[in-house]
Amino acid sequence: MKIRVIVPLILLAFQAVFAGAIEIVSGPYIQNMTETGCDVLWRTDKPATAWVELAPDDGTHFYLSERPRIYSTDLGRAVVGTFHKVSLTGLKPGTSYRYRIFSEEVTDMQPYHVSFGGIASSKVYPMDPPCFRTVEKNKKDVEFVMINDVHGKNDVLSDLLSNVKKDKTDFVLYNGDMVDFMDSEDRLFSSFIDTSVNMFAKEIPTYVSRGNHETRGAISKDYMKYFPNSNGKPYYSFKYGPCYFVVLDGGEDKPDSDIEYSGTSFFDDYRKEEAAWLRETVESEEFCTAPYRIAVIHVPTVDAGWHGPMHARQLFEPILNNAGIDLMLCGHLHCYSYHKPDGKDRQFPVLINSNQDAVVVNADADSMKLKVLDRQGRLLHQFEYPVSHGKVN
Repeated sequence: MKIRVIVPLILLAFQAVFAGAIEIVSGPYIQNMTETGCDVLWRTDKPATAWVELAPDDGTHFYLSERPRIYSTDLGRAVVGTFHKVSLTGLKPGTSYRYRIFSEEVTDMQPYHVSFGGIASSKVYPMDPPCFRTVEKNKKDVEFVMINDVHGKNDVLSDLLSNVKKDKTDFVLYNGDMVDFMDSEDRLFSSFIDTSVNMFAKEIPTYVSRGNHETRGAISKDYMKYFPNSNGKPYYSFKYGPCYFVVLDGGEDKPDSDIEYSGTSFFDDYRKEEAAWLRETVESEEFCTAPYRIAVIHVPTVDAGWHGPMHARQLFEPILNNAGIDLMLCGHLHCYSYHKPDGKDRQFPVLINSNQDAVVVNADADSMKLKVLDRQGRLLHQFEYPVSHGKVN
């Protein structure tokens, strides 16, 4: 009789302790990968502090020893919130690291006292922890997968992500309009980030190009919060292996005065500022010495018939022509097309990917190869470009 009474009481006490415990609801995913670090991001359902435990990928168990903690901090204090970013720095190039994420719930913050609740963390005992690899210095090859214009269709995304291979793919490039609009954090994550995490993004980084649909909605102003990079802007550059990437932001496609924007768009001035940055970027030594130079922009500047693409074309194409760009990768139109250099206004080829296909790019010491694959993995188109700017060292 006593046992029958005690057991329910124990269960009630257990439930009381764990009822409403903090949970990790999204992530982690990797952004801003460099030779010496990256950002790890995730979400919790309650406000919390956040940290990452880091371990070398040396075959030892994660619990072999106490692992160093890297906290999310700002201005000398731990960051408290439901969205978390931990920046890992000082890592070794071309090195694999295992990691574990933690969030400790903050239940009350007083001027001289902070109260904590439970802790949520990723598991490392029943399963292997996620593992990422920093960019290798002077890497001689690179393979990446580009997808665009999914607009929250996760069935399409899942099919196209079958081209991502853990032992081959260095990163995934999302070239805009992965969402219909950024009206809430839940929509942003359910549109493509959660599927990406489930399939690869805990270990393989993503680089993101902003599409015109990512400029719309209440949290579009927080775009850089979710997709941080070294520049702090939606336009940025990075080098991976023999390729130097210039990621451009074409902004909205209609005039700033269009009624759809309610007087809140100023993309003409924004693109002018971006063009000034682009001129400076293509003069850098890292850009000039790269064997391959790739421009990425969501809205194509080819045959531009709307104001936004036309303005981007007027500003960006002369700079890119003089810089010796090898290829431009675009989306936006939801259909495939390939445009050879016209020998006059545009001196580089442009590949516009559809919203139903993936582009797999592999560049090495000999050439850069592109394959366009449909949802079933069937080869639709392929191209090959020789090294244009010197031998890969």
